[in-house]
Amino acid sequence: MMMQRTFTKQADFDKKILVVDDESAILQTLRFNLERSGYRVVTAGDGRTAVSLAQREEPDLVVLDIMLPVLDGVEACKEIRKFSTVPIIMLTAKDQEIDKVLALELGADDYVTKPFALHEFLARVKARLRRGGPLVVGPDETLTLGEITLDPSRQRLVVRGEEVALAPKEFSLLRLLMENHGRVVTRQTLLDKVWGYDFDGEHQTISVHVRWLREKIEVDSRNPRHIITVRSRGYMFRG
Repeated sequence: MMMQRTFTKQADFDKKILVVDDESAILQTLRFNLERSGYRVVTAGDGRTAVSLAQREEPDLVVLDIMLPVLDGVEACKEIRKFSTVPIIMLTAKDQEIDKVLALELGADDYVTKPFALHEFLARVKARLRRGGPLVVGPDETLTLGEITLDPSRQRLVVRGEEVALAPKEFSLLRLLMENHGRVVTRQTLLDKVWGYDFDGEHQTISVHVRWLREKIEVDSRNPRHIITVRSRGYMFRG
């Protein structure tokens, strides 16, 4: 049985990044600019090699293209999540909306849409490394609000007596809402606290994750009683 590697925050210098893309020109450009920025870089041209390197090299961040030979990026992300919580940034094309959503659901932390400016890409990398991956927290208090119990120390959610599996971002989002129950949490705050920085206006990312959460915790996700939308402001949790 493989043990899952859990990431904690560490110094920003000398981080190792695994970059995966089957287009040689893109791969070399990203490698050059990342190394120029002070990072150590490991590369792969297909999904299967990426999974192997992610396990052997234990990088601090994975940059993973969705369209890959042998094993596509979505499946590679799924495989990596079986043994590691390393932060993963997906590289996507504008016509890959379905794959983008699926990748986030399977555990990717962020995505960058091609074509992208290098300064934007490097900013995303820096922000993701600064925030790190999903953290296994210390002895935090268990949150129980009505029929929902969230245990941060064990990354465990129980709804109406049944344990419910959550993706890392879903857990962080629900925790933030429950910790601020009865108060409105703005979309910008959710972006800052859960994703670590502004998605340049791509607030639909929050809506997608809220929809997934409602499908998992609400009796009727179309008429939610717990995660309430506050128009033009954000969301509020009610027990």
